[in-house]
Amino acid sequence: MSDTIFGKIVSGEIPAEFIYEDDHCVAIHDLHPQAPVHVLVIPKRGIPKLADAVDDDRDLLGHLMLAAGKVARQLGVDEAFRLIVNNGAGAGQTIFHLHLHILAGRAFAEGHMAG
Repeated sequence: MSDTIFGKIVSGEIPAEFIYEDDHCVAIHDLHPQAPVHVLVIPKRGIPKLADAVDDDRDLLGHLMLAAGKVARQLGVDEAFRLIVNNGAGAGQTIFHLHLHILAGRAFAEGHMAG
């Protein structure tokens, strides 16, 4: 378990309303939403950042993607959402416990990342 704020949320040390939970992850609303729907999918096992993941994390990483789809369906945004993972401070990561951002409910600008 990570000693970050997300580790403390997962362990129950810091209260949070889970909108989704299973054996491997939880989902909560982001406190500073960047879109009408902004949810964080947080693994219960802490990995500081995606680049720190190892082969043994393969099943957990796949599970997080499937959980993100379930949460999007649960919220009714499964037809159009953006999934983001920030890796490192230079990419905007501020909490070093791997997590996925689900953003939806507005149009997103197309750019060089479109595809």
